[in-house]
Amino acid sequence: MNKKRVYSGIRATGRLHLGNYFGAVKGMLALQENYDCIFSVVDLHTITVPYQPDTLQVSVRNIVIDYLAAGLDPKKCHLEIQSKVPQHTELAYLLSTIYPVSRLEDLPTYKDKRAQYPKYINMGLLYYPVLMAADVLLYKGELVPVGIDQEPHLEVMREIARKFNSMFGETFPEPQRFKTGGEHVPSLAGGGKMSKSIEGSYINLTDDLETIRKRLAAAPTDSGKIGGEVPKQGGTANLFMLLKLFNIDNEFKKFERDYRDKKIRYTELKEVLANAISKELQPFQKRRKEFEENPKLVDDIIEDGRKKCILMAEETMKGVKGKMGLV
Repeated sequence: MNKKRVYSGIRATGRLHLGNYFGAVKGMLALQENYDCIFSVVDLHTITVPYQPDTLQVSVRNIVIDYLAAGLDPKKCHLEIQSKVPQHTELAYLLSTIYPVSRLEDLPTYKDKRAQYPKYINMGLLYYPVLMAADVLLYKGELVPVGIDQEPHLEVMREIARKFNSMFGETFPEPQRFKTGGEHVPSLAGGGKMSKSIEGSYINLTDDLETIRKRLAAAPTDSGKIGGEVPKQGGTANLFMLLKLFNIDNEFKKFERDYRDKKIRYTELKEVLANAISKELQPFQKRRKEFEENPKLVDDIIEDGRKKCILMAEETMKGVKGKMGLV
């Protein structure tokens, strides 16, 4: 029986953090067992916002190594670096010729990026959803494991697929959002989720115990003299959510009692949490060190992924060009 194809990508904006791991990568590990998966480092998407050219390749390689250390198995899935498969941009251009600019300008994600980078509004930002559609459609992807916030982009993919199919004949599936079992990892900054774009909100998968302690030490809390039920939002709530996430049940109940009795000591809670996070990350960090010390193995995996993905991409492009009258 043919497995459904899944496509997922992470931008090369730095090391993976706990939010990436619990919210995305752990879901990927489960997917590779039952689906035909392509996992990508989408470096072309990375350059649509301000970035450092001299460190981009280091960031790309770090994401690849993080993928591998987390447990992605190149024997069970395909790993690619987006820019090493030129058919991504080739297909994106062809798809852009059938999709209206006005639709892209109305997307909330484009408006958000314009507001975030008012001095860096470029064609790439507007084009982002078309390239994202090409990323998935290039491999005839059927499922995309992303959050609900990416649903507008998925609708663009489906609209493009439908438009192409109606104009040139049945070619592309209409990709659907695939909800994985990923957890919401709260920010250390006090609100929302852990994010690389918010300084002080995250813990990297490569952080050692001392760094984790420092990051947690800066996490905001209340006075500890309020009592009653643990709050549902804010810095204190996020620390308790992290205790649950790392399955520290006995400690969670203890600190919950302490909070209720107005005798909680946040330094103690943060130390327990730091040790639990460090313990969880140690196997990942050990595997990561092994890949770092074997650069040829990493190079071979990247090259093997490139070759396999290009073969799939060339097959798609042959069909697309033929239907569009380009060959």
